[in-house]
Amino acid sequence: MIRSDILGMNERNLSFVRPYNKKRAIKLADNKLATKELLAKTGISTPKLYGVIRSVKDWADFDGKKLPANFVIKPNRGFGGEGILILRRSVKKEKFLKLPLAKRQWITGGGDILTYEQLQSHILDILDGSFSLQGLPDTAFIERRLTTHPIFQGYTKKGIPDIRIIVFNKVPVMAMLRLPTERSRGRANIAQGALGVGLDVGTGVTTTAMVKIPRRKMIEEHPDTGQELAGLEIPDWDRILEMSVEAQVASGLGFLGVDVAIDKRYGPEILELNARSGLDIQVANLEGLAARLKRVKGLKVKSVVHGVQIARDLFGGDVERRVEKISNREVISGVEKVKFLDAAGKKKLEVLAKIDTGADSTSIDVGLARKLGYGKLIDLVGKNELDSELTDKEAEKESRKLGNRLSEQDKRIEKVAYVRSSHGLTLRPCIRLTFNLSGVKVNSRTNITDRGLLKYQMIIGKRDLKEFLVDVGKK
Repeated sequence: MIRSDILGMNERNLSFVRPYNKKRAIKLADNKLATKELLAKTGISTPKLYGVIRSVKDWADFDGKKLPANFVIKPNRGFGGEGILILRRSVKKEKFLKLPLAKRQWITGGGDILTYEQLQSHILDILDGSFSLQGLPDTAFIERRLTTHPIFQGYTKKGIPDIRIIVFNKVPVMAMLRLPTERSRGRANIAQGALGVGLDVGTGVTTTAMVKIPRRKMIEEHPDTGQELAGLEIPDWDRILEMSVEAQVASGLGFLGVDVAIDKRYGPEILELNARSGLDIQVANLEGLAARLKRVKGLKVKSVVHGVQIARDLFGGDVERRVEKISNREVISGVEKVKFLDAAGKKKLEVLAKIDTGADSTSIDVGLARKLGYGKLIDLVGKNELDSELTDKEAEKESRKLGNRLSEQDKRIEKVAYVRSSHGLTLRPCIRLTFNLSGVKVNSRTNITDRGLLKYQMIIGKRDLKEFLVDVGKK
């Protein structure tokens, strides 16, 4: 990052928060309940509200049995995620709802058990102002607990990921994905150990990633799951960008941080607005925020759609190039040209192959295998057959023995596998095959099968894709 492009806290406050965020608008953003009410009026989705506790009497009168088994408790004027409890039932729903309220227990986002007595104590702490900005008495509210979207499977073990978008002058200028970790105890809070992953504003694809705790550093994989962080495409990205601009228009905040989560059932929902957004987003993106803010300052933005289009045009970088640079892997599409080479390294044949991350191994059609010189090998395997009455265990054993015997006659045979179908047991040879994919030489253990009725003569499975990242939207 260029030092002059980086936005510091003093410059943020003096050049953007004070001039563009009126006190009335800041007061609104600091009040989560008022924010929810405003967003609801403008048709922007937020998690459903179950109850508001403003006093000890409110809590005494509150019918806890009407609560669903899973929910979230938040302080109205909390800061930095403090005081938020994400709770799910500790036993099966039917059993849980039959329990007396005093006997119910929940599991927190961090994996701890919370009793009803502890729940009550936490509510009272919120009312006393233990988590509020100024330490003044506060209000507790209870809302629907979000369910993690399937796209994030492997990207976190616990907690709900969220997306932080910085909006200025109706233009989303920078974004990052925040992923909970074991260290952050399921919270998407970078100061507590969550990961910050840069997002390309134009595409919603993850790029660079950082962690702040125990020390600030750039990372490539999730520390808990080993999942590679670059190259994930966020769903509903257009709607997320539009929601962030709509929230700015509704709130009147000129400089705004919008936190959005994606629910499995309801899609994107705004969690809260932040009038003094943190600056770690710059590290996650390896790019300064000041330069981007200055580029959109004073622009005439006609509408929400116009603001999103400006963001795409100005800040939708070459994400493919960035991801390749970060991961040292090339980005390929769902269909790629494959070149087969002869012994001298010259092109022998070229075909289109389907890139199939759902398949373990690579397969080629019998006809293609014959063109590549494997006709005699195919005929050799074809002379043999297995009794269709064999069990899978017996068939596995017999095909292994057959593969060992045939490999002595043709060294190109790696093994012989069986496939059970309505026609009985079919034998499938497996060979060692070398091909060129997007300029990379791949030495593959490939199955030969009948793909005559299928569109592609070859599919490439994930065992041969370790040197690549796959973007199914790339042409």
